[in-house]
Amino acid sequence: MTLDVPNIKDIDQRLRDEANEPLDEIPLTEPTKKTQIIAIYGKGGIGKSFTLANLSNMMAEQGKRVLLIGCDPKSDTTSLLFGGKACPTIIETSTKKKLAGEEVQIGDVCFKRNGVFAMELGGPEVGRGCGGRGIIHGFELLEKLGFHDWDFDYVLLDFLGDVVCGGFGLPIARDMAQKVILVGSNDLQSLYVANNVCSAVEYFRKLGGNVGVAGLVINKDDGTGEAQAFANAVNIPVLAAIPQDEDLRRKSANYQIVGTNAGPWGELFAQLATAVAEAPPIRPRPLDNDGLLGLFAPEDVGADFELVPATDADMRGKYAKPKKSLEVVYDNV
Repeated sequence: MTLDVPNIKDIDQRLRDEANEPLDEIPLTEPTKKTQIIAIYGKGGIGKSFTLANLSNMMAEQGKRVLLIGCDPKSDTTSLLFGGKACPTIIETSTKKKLAGEEVQIGDVCFKRNGVFAMELGGPEVGRGCGGRGIIHGFELLEKLGFHDWDFDYVLLDFLGDVVCGGFGLPIARDMAQKVILVGSNDLQSLYVANNVCSAVEYFRKLGGNVGVAGLVINKDDGTGEAQAFANAVNIPVLAAIPQDEDLRRKSANYQIVGTNAGPWGELFAQLATAVAEAPPIRPRPLDNDGLLGLFAPEDVGADFELVPATDADMRGKYAKPKKSLEVVYDNV
């Protein structure tokens, strides 16, 4: 009996050839529904909630019907919109209603301000459940409440980008959104997350998906240029650069909306609203780790450091001792 052993070199070359295939733009077709569903991803704490609360407020001022859905277990998306007031989450409300033998109504979980409708999916208690599964459960409940029949111009989904699996990857994996927008800054960690999301988009594109990346919003832009270089490298546009500014920081910390024509930052968010609406979904070119590190000065990210392999003796420390050799030595050959 003989076994057919695959030629590993041929398989390796086929994978390399596939990876080097030219990337193209996602073909746009006429939408079957006017609603644009846009998923916004970014590292935790990078300013997604700040960006979305002000973006949604500006869109409403422009006469658009906007639904903002927080999909981060921290449930901080709507806090800025509602002046620091935390609204009941869908998962929390669903649990309480179920124990009481009642059905969840839209007024239990959806609230509005300045023309923006907003809700939070929420997440499980710490150590007591899976955040991704909570996201899936939340969207299942939204479907029961009539999500697909609602009349909105834009549905903005605020997703934690640190984890792009399970429920957190739902908009990409299931073509739930037409496009993805990234929020990042001029730091390695936020761009690492942004690059991971690009990799997820590219992976599902190869499986037949249609979601693309519409662009990057640079938050807390200090002018050093790494985020712009990242956008150029992965072939996506910069939709807006929100400066690192003390006035913005202070107002955000005090739950004040700055995305309004009544304030000095109105024009910036008006331009962002237009860019978000018009930017087409593009198939990105995610970077490998060396390419990502190459955006930064070597001394800033340790790229000039030489890795020194550890030895077995290093690991054993004071317990290190010579190991008996298993080699058989023949005196006479």
